[in-house]
Amino acid sequence: MSGFFATALDEVGAALSDIDAAALEKASEMIAEAGTVGLYGCGREGLQMRGLAMRLHHLGLSVGYVGEMTMPPLGDGDLLIVSAGPGDLASVDAMMAVAAKAGATTLLLTAVAGAPAAEKADHVLVVPAQTMASDTGAESSRVLPMGSVYEAALFFVGERLVALLTDRLGITFEAMRARHTNME
Repeated sequence: MSGFFATALDEVGAALSDIDAAALEKASEMIAEAGTVGLYGCGREGLQMRGLAMRLHHLGLSVGYVGEMTMPPLGDGDLLIVSAGPGDLASVDAMMAVAAKAGATTLLLTAVAGAPAAEKADHVLVVPAQTMASDTGAESSRVLPMGSVYEAALFFVGERLVALLTDRLGITFEAMRARHTNME
């Protein structure tokens, strides 16, 4: 493979190769132990978080996406997973504050290790990739605009979390498939 796709995959692969395996394992543990999991992200990050919410549902977990009418309340023993690629987003900060006040634990996915939002989270999973806040200069992506590297990496992070959870919870792909909607 050469050209655009090879370059794009190299850029996303570089971000994924720098993820801390222990932080990823801790994130899967937090999800497995949560009573209910809520997820939230802005823009295209939000689309990736919705995809992760769907897979967590397929795993049989109690899950919702913030802003949807079916989002259950969060409280003690629950988990809010948020994505703030650039490190600090007002809506993410607000959701984290609401969850914390209700007694829920918070997990932040971000590209910025020392992000202001990281100080407010119970656990941080750094996905060291280009975002809208870092898409200029010599180190910027040659082919993927704005936050596309981070957003693509989020997809794979979600899939890795699901793989860790299938092992941790003893859930088969067949059991996941049985929870897929038939209303298509």
